[in-house]
Amino acid sequence: MMSSQLMRRASVVAAGGGIYVASVTGFYYYMTAGQADQEETAQLLKQNGGFSYVSDPQRARKFQDIADIYDSQIGRDESFMGINLLRRALLYFHAKGTVLEMGAGTGRNINYYPSSVDRVLLTDSSNQMLMQARKKMKDLSDTERARFACLETDALDLDFPESCFDTVVDTFGLCSYDDPVAVLKEMSRVCRPDGKILLLEHGRSKTWQGLSNYLDKNAERHAKNWGCVWNRDLDEIVEKAGLQMDRLDTWHFGTTYYIVCRPTKESASNTKS
Repeated sequence: MMSSQLMRRASVVAAGGGIYVASVTGFYYYMTAGQADQEETAQLLKQNGGFSYVSDPQRARKFQDIADIYDSQIGRDESFMGINLLRRALLYFHAKGTVLEMGAGTGRNINYYPSSVDRVLLTDSSNQMLMQARKKMKDLSDTERARFACLETDALDLDFPESCFDTVVDTFGLCSYDDPVAVLKEMSRVCRPDGKILLLEHGRSKTWQGLSNYLDKNAERHAKNWGCVWNRDLDEIVEKAGLQMDRLDTWHFGTTYYIVCRPTKESASNTKS
């Protein structure tokens, strides 16, 4: 009897693991399009010698073009990979008070903010992405809608005083900034000393080198199609920003980072005089 129960449990675990592997593999395959797009990207890079979509300072403008289709293109895959659960958990357990969300995009976190949050300011450099967020806000009750506001702004030049937010949030936004270290320092500047900086991000895997190699190989066309640099070293970026890391969990074979940080004097300095 005991052996049969163990076998059933083992089969469930194996099946779950198979689904997990398939979902992660399918997500990365989907997000890098097909062979034709790979060849097109290579040809464009060849024609523009020295050009790189990854380092292109205009790369983030891509979000203006894809705002209308962004949710429909990634929504199903995020649900299948459990990204929505990670968003919910990060905010439920750690967000409170007055919140600044950086790189808010289309407002994919709007429905996950707990009652412990009084106000949320959604910011992004793309007015088209924020337009989608405002549409989501219209579907909220009057009471819920009153908690949210949107602001188009530059993440490197926030027009806020020091230490004015209880929580600063960024989910899958560090990949879109040209200088993610400087952005984290700006987040730290506006976060209260006893507040938290919450991050849910793409990054290279430290445990599955083959997967990181895949991210590297497809970084140019992913940046071209999605405005995102998905193979950055998140550990190094957080360390250079001088943040105090309270918690780090990785998912999807080490490519999704769930990080809870706190600002430090070092991280909040040298951002604004």
